[in-house]
Amino acid sequence: MQTVLCPFFLSIMTKGFLICDSGSTKSDWLLVNPDGVHIELHTDGINPARDARAIIYNVVHQQLLPQLPPDTELQAVCFYGAGCIEPFSNNVESVLRELLPGCRVEVESDLLGAARALCMHQPGIACILGTGANSCLYDGKRIVMGTPPLGYILGDEGSGSFLGKLLLSDIFKGILPEELRQAFNEKYQLSQADVIEHVYRKPAANTFLASFVPFLAEHRTHPAIRTMLVSAFRLFLTRNVAAYRQPDMPVNCVGGIAYQFTEELSEAVAAEGMIMGKILRRPIEYMAKYHLSE
Repeated sequence: MQTVLCPFFLSIMTKGFLICDSGSTKSDWLLVNPDGVHIELHTDGINPARDARAIIYNVVHQQLLPQLPPDTELQAVCFYGAGCIEPFSNNVESVLRELLPGCRVEVESDLLGAARALCMHQPGIACILGTGANSCLYDGKRIVMGTPPLGYILGDEGSGSFLGKLLLSDIFKGILPEELRQAFNEKYQLSQADVIEHVYRKPAANTFLASFVPFLAEHRTHPAIRTMLVSAFRLFLTRNVAAYRQPDMPVNCVGGIAYQFTEELSEAVAAEGMIMGKILRRPIEYMAKYHLSE
């Protein structure tokens, strides 16, 4: 997809600028050209905490480079991704420097990317609510405080995997009303043994758990589901965001869960006496604006 940036950005660019927002499953790339046109590109996900350097190299070399126009000249590449912490992030940086020589390379966490997209150059609270969950306190340039999310087993409150875990538990324990349990069984036809197999014996249990979010969205107006959603988001706020002790600072969020359940999330924020800020489904264009306004 191609669109055109406003003239302000054109005056500060002499070559192209490449931004990446990478998760474990897919990576979204945005090429911003000096003529104001930006082009969206897509590759497999890159997670350096999981992927060996050879895998990262192949994604960039075999998937990204062929999508770049032949005459592309880059002055900078900024990569924001899951698992981009040292020393793992060094593999991403070395691959980008090798395959895209001559340009400035910056590799940062997906959480910093979310913070810059949501808050730009202003201090704020930034959160990710997708398959997983994360949050931080941001000073306008860097993360100054964070609460460890601890993953889908020990934490990730409010995330897609957390919501799926609650749903499955309430289905099989008979907590949800009969009409919801019947609708679930008709839709998925899963036994308890099937669920145990997927969660405890197969890989990517977090993705499996998050795959039940569409059922929650379909039945979100049912009082039991609405209560579940709001309660989960309140847990996210009390166990993560409250630690920043900034009651007058809006809570800003990116991610599919935050975007899909904006109403329930806003209700949870209000119930905790906090202020709802921005909610973005995809942060990549705002990441680009952050860098182009530096």
